[in-house]
Amino acid sequence: MTDFLEITRGDSPLILGLPHTGTTLPPDVAARLNATGRAIADTDWHIHDLYAGLAEGITTVRTTIHRYAIDVNRDPTGASLYPGQNTTGLCPLTDFDGRPLYDEGDAPDADEIERRRLAYHIPYHTALEAELTRIRAVHGFALLYDCHSIRSVIPFLFDGTLPDFNIGTSKGTTCAPSIEQTVTAICAGAAGYSMVLNGRFTGGWTTRHYGRPADGWHAIQMELSQDAYMTKSPPWNYDTEKADRLRPHLKTILDTLTRWRPA
Repeated sequence: MTDFLEITRGDSPLILGLPHTGTTLPPDVAARLNATGRAIADTDWHIHDLYAGLAEGITTVRTTIHRYAIDVNRDPTGASLYPGQNTTGLCPLTDFDGRPLYDEGDAPDADEIERRRLAYHIPYHTALEAELTRIRAVHGFALLYDCHSIRSVIPFLFDGTLPDFNIGTSKGTTCAPSIEQTVTAICAGAAGYSMVLNGRFTGGWTTRHYGRPADGWHAIQMELSQDAYMTKSPPWNYDTEKADRLRPHLKTILDTLTRWRPA
């Protein structure tokens, strides 16, 4: 087992992907990054804690490596997730505000990007695919729920304020319609919260790559607004009062998906 991967195995059909909660910068990567990079502001802070204990029997796959080293939710070829829009790449060169993560001459070249891909990107997806395969062998299908969060106001990436629940299914292609409908209905019914389906975030590479309903692999991405469960500025603290209001809705989602079965 690779020491930067944390895997828990359950026997239900549901798998949680946790690609962006890690805060570890390998020393060789940290040495290249500037102060902005080393601040690791664009973490999906506390997401693994927010979902912890909400449902029984689920499988989780988490990397502890920070996305500034390599983003495991990006296409390994380097192709953009959102052509024509501001975004960050496989080995990000800027943060979500467009500020450089490296000083001149320190950014990773093609060889360094490939080294990071082999060291961190491939092992995460090897582990995730193994769990999807294992679960499908048991149930005849597997359901991947990819867990994310982001600041609600980031002008470099999107206009205005992001809703609390941002559901991504790549325009309905990555999961059975009933999965999309079920999660959307739960979020729409969560009093005091806002939601959108396939808005600014339609699902990252993980959701798009593993969302193969015809093959028995269903995938859905949930991008939460960080305002819904934590503070808006460094040191990015978990807000227990906010989180305790949000967690019952997330539990309803996970419990419902755990019980979902193909028609």
